[in-house]
Amino acid sequence: MTSPSPLTPPNDLRVLITAGAAGIGKAIADSFATIGAKVHISDVNAEAVAGACSDNISGTVADAADEAATKALFDEARQTLGGLDLVIANAGIEGPTSTIGDISAEDWDRTIDINLRGAYLAARFAADDLIASRGSFIAIASVAGRLPFAYRTPYAATKWGVIGLAKSLASELGPQGVRANAILPGIVEGPRIDRVINARAEKLGLTYDEMRKRNLEKVALRRMVSPNDIAAMCMFLTTPGGANITGQALSVCAGVETL
Repeated sequence: MTSPSPLTPPNDLRVLITAGAAGIGKAIADSFATIGAKVHISDVNAEAVAGACSDNISGTVADAADEAATKALFDEARQTLGGLDLVIANAGIEGPTSTIGDISAEDWDRTIDINLRGAYLAARFAADDLIASRGSFIAIASVAGRLPFAYRTPYAATKWGVIGLAKSLASELGPQGVRANAILPGIVEGPRIDRVINARAEKLGLTYDEMRKRNLEKVALRRMVSPNDIAAMCMFLTTPGGANITGQALSVCAGVETL
């Protein structure tokens, strides 16, 4: 009998991904579906959920910050997939770009709710399933969770918190066979980073191109990463080669040195 490759994920994984209908989440969902995993996604956009579903991908419309909606999401995913082996807390928003004195409490709270409360709710409702399957929890954080990020304090604060959540889960659930890690994307190409660059350029009185160039000068490889790069790291963490990786904050960022 041929032994499975240490770099090949099992093809019978049952995967739940929050905010899995677009961007990084969709790249992750598509990657797992391609190898035969059964995937359940959520998103607040019903049209996006419908468009992202396929033979191996089912979905639920849910706000990651809403407790009742997240419970319903997990109930539906559990019924559809028959259990869960991997939960990826991917839901997040960029939050405001402003000086701390000009950030409203409403904007602060909404960023905390989606990015940090959403990850907590995913972990809370995933725990029993992951204990049963000796599964894995992955939180999508950011390099803003290891570096200071001027004008983006709500976002950075949540990502530092998400890393703390993942590391604490690894310690708490490790004796029961559950692994937990955070993945820290760098500058990820796509519409979201375009919005962020535009907002910061406006704040600093620069053009989009000037701001983009300034950002990439802080990256060792002088390039952005893609959503597929993040998906690849998620997949690696489910392989036999990743079986002893837990409690880690893993940067996939092309070498971001400062923000």
